[in-house]
Amino acid sequence: MPETTTQTYRVDDAVQLSWAGATDQGHRRDTNQDAFLARYPLFVVADGMGGHAGGEIASSRTIARLDAIVESGDVGTEAIEKALGQAVADIAAHPDTTDEGTGTTLTGLFLDRSEDEPRWIVLNIGDSRVYLAREGKLAQVTTDHSVVQELISSGKLSPEEAEGHPYSNVITRAVGASELLPPDYIAVEVQAGDRFVVCSDGLTKELTDYGILHFLRENADPGAAVDAMLEAALENGGRDNVTLIVLQVDDSSSPEEISAD
Repeated sequence: MPETTTQTYRVDDAVQLSWAGATDQGHRRDTNQDAFLARYPLFVVADGMGGHAGGEIASSRTIARLDAIVESGDVGTEAIEKALGQAVADIAAHPDTTDEGTGTTLTGLFLDRSEDEPRWIVLNIGDSRVYLAREGKLAQVTTDHSVVQELISSGKLSPEEAEGHPYSNVITRAVGASELLPPDYIAVEVQAGDRFVVCSDGLTKELTDYGILHFLRENADPGAAVDAMLEAALENGGRDNVTLIVLQVDDSSSPEEISAD
Protein backbone atom coordinates (compact mmCIF):
# COMPACT_ATOMS: atom_id res chain seq x y z
CA MET A 1 0.00 0.00 0.00
CA PRO A 2 1.57 3.35 -1.03
CA GLU A 3 2.20 5.86 1.74
CA THR A 4 -0.34 8.65 2.07
CA THR A 5 1.08 12.13 1.56
CA THR A 6 0.58 14.84 4.17
CA GLN A 7 -0.28 18.31 2.92
CA THR A 8 0.22 21.54 4.86
CA TYR A 9 -1.20 25.04 4.62
CA ARG A 10 -0.48 28.17 6.62
CA VAL A 11 -3.76 30.01 7.15
CA ASP A 12 -2.15 33.00 8.87
CA ASP A 13 0.58 33.77 11.40
CA ALA A 14 -1.32 31.92 14.11
CA VAL A 15 -2.85 28.93 12.33
CA GLN A 16 -1.16 26.22 10.29
CA LEU A 17 -2.95 23.07 9.17
CA SER A 18 -1.75 19.67 7.99
CA TRP A 19 -3.85 16.81 6.70
CA ALA A 20 -4.00 13.56 4.77
CA GLY A 21 -6.77 11.34 3.44
CA ALA A 22 -7.25 7.95 1.81
CA THR A 23 -9.96 5.55 0.69
CA ASP A 24 -9.97 1.78 0.12
CA GLN A 25 -12.53 -0.59 -1.34
CA GLY A 26 -12.10 -3.04 1.53
CA HIS A 27 -12.18 -6.82 1.28
CA ARG A 28 -15.88 -7.58 0.77
CA ARG A 29 -17.26 -4.89 -1.55
CA ASP A 30 -17.25 -5.13 -5.36
CA THR A 31 -16.86 -1.36 -5.76
CA ASN A 32 -15.82 1.64 -3.71
CA GLN A 33 -18.85 3.86 -3.13
CA ASP A 34 -16.97 6.21 -0.81
CA ALA A 35 -15.44 9.51 -1.90
CA PHE A 36 -13.66 12.32 -0.08
CA LEU A 37 -12.41 15.86 -0.51
CA ALA A 38 -9.47 17.20 1.49
CA ARG A 39 -8.76 20.61 0.05
CA TYR A 40 -8.42 23.71 2.20
CA PRO A 41 -10.72 24.94 3.67
CA LEU A 42 -13.10 21.97 3.24
CA PHE A 43 -12.55 18.40 4.44
CA VAL A 44 -15.44 15.97 3.84
CA VAL A 45 -16.23 12.27 3.40
CA ALA A 46 -19.20 10.83 1.48
CA ASP A 47 -20.37 7.21 1.82
CA GLY A 48 -22.66 6.29 -1.07
CA MET A 49 -25.44 3.72 -1.02
CA GLY A 50 -27.78 2.26 -3.62
CA GLY A 51 -28.02 -0.55 -6.14
CA HIS A 52 -25.77 -0.99 -9.17
CA ALA A 53 -23.59 2.13 -9.50
CA GLY A 54 -26.02 4.37 -7.61
CA GLY A 55 -23.98 4.85 -4.45
CA GLU A 56 -20.80 5.59 -6.33
CA ILE A 57 -22.59 8.18 -8.47
CA ALA A 58 -24.21 9.82 -5.43
CA SER A 59 -20.96 10.21 -3.50
CA SER A 60 -18.87 11.28 -6.49
CA ARG A 61 -21.38 13.89 -7.69
CA THR A 62 -21.72 15.31 -4.18
CA ILE A 63 -17.96 15.62 -3.80
CA ALA A 64 -17.64 17.15 -7.28
CA ARG A 65 -20.19 19.84 -6.45
CA LEU A 66 -18.39 20.66 -3.20
CA ASP A 67 -15.02 20.73 -4.93
CA ALA A 68 -16.45 23.37 -7.26
CA ILE A 69 -17.24 25.73 -4.38
CA VAL A 70 -13.71 25.28 -3.02
CA GLU A 71 -12.42 26.20 -6.47
CA SER A 72 -14.65 29.29 -6.49
CA GLY A 73 -13.38 30.39 -3.08
CA ASP A 74 -16.92 30.55 -1.67
CA VAL A 75 -17.11 28.00 1.13
CA GLY A 76 -19.86 28.62 3.68
CA THR A 77 -23.12 27.05 4.82
CA GLU A 78 -25.17 28.77 2.10
CA ALA A 79 -22.80 27.70 -0.68
CA ILE A 80 -22.61 24.16 0.71
CA GLU A 81 -26.40 23.79 0.79
CA LYS A 82 -26.67 25.14 -2.75
CA ALA A 83 -24.02 22.64 -3.90
CA LEU A 84 -25.87 19.80 -2.17
CA GLY A 85 -29.09 20.83 -3.90
CA GLN A 86 -27.25 20.65 -7.22
CA ALA A 87 -25.92 17.22 -6.26
CA VAL A 88 -29.45 16.01 -5.52
CA ALA A 89 -30.49 17.13 -9.02
CA ASP A 90 -27.44 15.40 -10.52
CA ILE A 91 -28.29 12.17 -8.73
CA ALA A 92 -31.97 12.28 -9.71
CA ALA A 93 -31.11 12.93 -13.36
CA HIS A 94 -28.62 10.10 -13.72
CA PRO A 95 -29.98 7.01 -15.54
CA ASP A 96 -28.27 4.61 -13.13
CA THR A 97 -29.82 6.02 -9.95
CA THR A 98 -33.38 4.73 -10.21
CA ASP A 99 -33.15 2.90 -6.87
CA GLU A 100 -35.11 4.82 -4.21
CA GLY A 101 -32.36 3.99 -1.74
CA THR A 102 -29.69 5.79 -3.74
CA GLY A 103 -27.90 8.51 -1.83
CA THR A 104 -24.85 9.36 0.20
CA THR A 105 -23.84 10.46 3.64
CA LEU A 106 -21.78 13.61 3.98
CA THR A 107 -19.71 14.65 6.95
CA GLY A 108 -16.72 16.86 7.60
CA LEU A 109 -15.75 20.39 8.44
CA PHE A 110 -14.52 23.65 6.99
CA LEU A 111 -12.57 26.58 8.36
CA ASP A 112 -14.85 29.60 8.65
CA ARG A 113 -13.04 32.94 8.54
CA SER A 114 -16.11 35.16 8.23
CA GLU A 115 -15.78 36.30 11.86
CA ASP A 116 -12.92 38.07 13.64
CA GLU A 117 -11.61 34.73 14.92
CA PRO A 118 -11.49 31.67 12.65
CA ARG A 119 -13.58 28.69 13.72
CA TRP A 120 -14.39 25.23 12.49
CA ILE A 121 -17.87 24.47 11.22
CA VAL A 122 -18.59 20.73 11.41
CA LEU A 123 -21.37 19.49 9.13
CA ASN A 124 -23.16 16.16 8.98
CA ILE A 125 -25.80 14.24 7.05
CA GLY A 126 -26.02 10.49 7.74
CA ASP A 127 -23.80 8.22 9.81
CA SER A 128 -20.28 9.05 8.74
CA ARG A 129 -18.48 10.77 11.60
CA VAL A 130 -16.20 13.56 12.74
CA TYR A 131 -14.05 12.91 15.81
CA LEU A 132 -11.94 15.44 17.70
CA ALA A 133 -8.83 14.47 19.65
CA ARG A 134 -8.03 17.22 22.14
CA GLU A 135 -5.83 17.12 25.23
CA GLY A 136 -5.45 13.35 25.05
CA LYS A 137 -9.16 12.55 24.75
CA LEU A 138 -11.28 11.57 21.75
CA ALA A 139 -14.85 12.82 21.31
CA GLN A 140 -17.39 12.19 18.56
CA VAL A 141 -18.47 15.64 17.38
CA THR A 142 -21.28 14.57 15.05
CA THR A 143 -24.46 12.70 15.93
CA ASP A 144 -25.44 9.87 13.59
CA HIS A 145 -28.64 10.24 11.60
CA SER A 146 -29.60 6.59 12.00
CA VAL A 147 -32.37 4.40 13.33
CA VAL A 148 -30.01 2.96 15.93
CA GLN A 149 -28.96 6.41 17.16
CA GLU A 150 -32.61 7.40 17.53
CA LEU A 151 -33.18 4.28 19.64
CA ILE A 152 -30.15 5.14 21.78
CA SER A 153 -31.25 8.77 22.19
CA SER A 154 -34.74 7.69 23.26
CA GLY A 155 -33.32 5.28 25.84
CA LYS A 156 -34.64 2.19 24.07
CA LEU A 157 -31.19 0.86 23.25
CA SER A 158 -27.80 1.08 24.94
CA PRO A 159 -24.64 1.86 22.95
CA GLU A 160 -23.47 -1.67 23.73
CA GLU A 161 -26.70 -3.18 22.38
CA ALA A 162 -26.32 -1.09 19.22
CA GLU A 163 -23.27 -3.11 18.19
CA GLY A 164 -24.42 -5.55 15.53
CA HIS A 165 -28.03 -4.34 15.62
CA PRO A 166 -29.94 -5.42 12.47
CA TYR A 167 -30.79 -1.77 11.71
CA SER A 168 -27.24 -0.54 12.25
CA ASN A 169 -26.86 0.43 8.58
CA VAL A 170 -30.22 2.21 8.23
CA ILE A 171 -29.78 5.98 8.09
CA THR A 172 -32.52 8.57 8.48
CA ARG A 173 -30.99 11.39 6.45
CA ALA A 174 -28.95 11.40 3.23
CA VAL A 175 -28.06 13.39 0.14
CA GLY A 176 -30.13 11.59 -2.48
CA ALA A 177 -32.69 11.79 -5.24
CA SER A 178 -35.35 13.31 -2.98
CA GLU A 179 -35.96 16.34 -0.78
CA LEU A 180 -32.75 17.51 0.87
CA LEU A 181 -32.67 18.28 4.57
CA PRO A 182 -29.83 20.65 5.52
CA PRO A 183 -26.81 19.31 7.39
CA ASP A 184 -26.42 19.63 11.12
CA TYR A 185 -23.83 22.32 11.88
CA ILE A 186 -21.61 22.54 14.95
CA ALA A 187 -19.10 25.33 15.61
CA VAL A 188 -15.76 24.31 17.15
CA GLU A 189 -13.04 26.71 18.25
CA VAL A 190 -9.65 26.51 16.55
CA GLN A 191 -7.08 25.24 19.03
CA ALA A 192 -3.45 24.31 18.39
CA GLY A 193 -2.85 20.59 18.81
CA ASP A 194 -6.38 19.57 17.85
CA ARG A 195 -6.67 16.59 15.51
CA PHE A 196 -9.84 15.70 13.63
CA VAL A 197 -10.72 12.35 12.09
CA VAL A 198 -13.39 12.44 9.38
CA CYS A 199 -14.45 8.93 8.38
CA SER A 200 -17.02 6.64 6.83
CA ASP A 201 -18.51 3.85 8.91
CA GLY A 202 -16.16 1.41 7.21
CA LEU A 203 -13.55 2.65 9.67
CA THR A 204 -15.71 2.65 12.80
CA LYS A 205 -16.99 -0.86 12.06
CA GLU A 206 -13.41 -2.08 12.47
CA LEU A 207 -11.85 0.33 14.99
CA THR A 208 -13.14 1.41 18.38
CA ASP A 209 -12.77 4.98 19.62
CA TYR A 210 -9.86 3.76 21.71
CA GLY A 211 -8.24 2.30 18.61
CA ILE A 212 -8.60 5.57 16.72
CA LEU A 213 -7.04 7.50 19.60
CA HIS A 214 -4.24 4.94 19.87
CA PHE A 215 -3.20 5.39 16.25
CA LEU A 216 -3.35 9.17 16.57
CA ARG A 217 -1.07 9.00 19.61
CA GLU A 218 1.36 6.68 17.86
CA ASN A 219 1.55 8.69 14.63
CA ALA A 220 2.24 12.43 14.78
CA ASP A 221 2.17 12.79 11.00
CA PRO A 222 -1.37 12.81 9.51
CA GLY A 223 -0.35 10.63 6.55
CA ALA A 224 1.17 8.03 8.87
CA ALA A 225 -1.94 8.09 11.08
CA VAL A 226 -4.19 7.58 8.05
CA ASP A 227 -2.09 4.67 6.82
CA ALA A 228 -1.99 3.02 10.25
CA MET A 229 -5.76 3.24 10.75
CA LEU A 230 -6.52 2.10 7.22
CA GLU A 231 -4.20 -0.89 7.57
CA ALA A 232 -5.75 -1.83 10.92
CA ALA A 233 -9.30 -1.54 9.55
CA LEU A 234 -8.41 -3.85 6.66
CA GLU A 235 -6.66 -6.32 8.97
CA ASN A 236 -9.71 -6.34 11.26
CA GLY A 237 -11.95 -7.45 8.39
CA GLY A 238 -12.38 -4.57 5.95
CA ARG A 239 -16.07 -5.42 5.68
CA ASP A 240 -16.95 -2.13 4.00
CA ASN A 241 -15.32 0.64 1.99
CA VAL A 242 -12.99 2.55 4.32
CA THR A 243 -12.35 6.28 4.00
CA LEU A 244 -10.75 8.72 6.41
CA ILE A 245 -9.13 12.12 6.69
CA VAL A 246 -6.83 13.18 9.53
CA LEU A 247 -6.65 16.96 9.91
CA GLN A 248 -4.64 18.75 12.56
CA VAL A 249 -3.99 22.27 13.77
CA ASP A 250 -0.22 22.60 14.05
CA ASP A 251 1.88 24.88 16.18
CA SER A 252 2.67 27.39 13.42
CA SER A 253 5.57 29.02 15.25
CA SER A 254 8.11 26.89 13.39
CA PRO A 255 8.87 28.20 9.88
CA GLU A 256 8.31 25.39 7.38
CA GLU A 257 7.86 25.21 3.65
CA ILE A 258 4.10 25.21 3.21
CA SER A 259 2.41 23.62 0.23
CA ALA A 260 -1.09 22.57 -0.71
CA ASP A 261 -3.06 21.99 -3.86
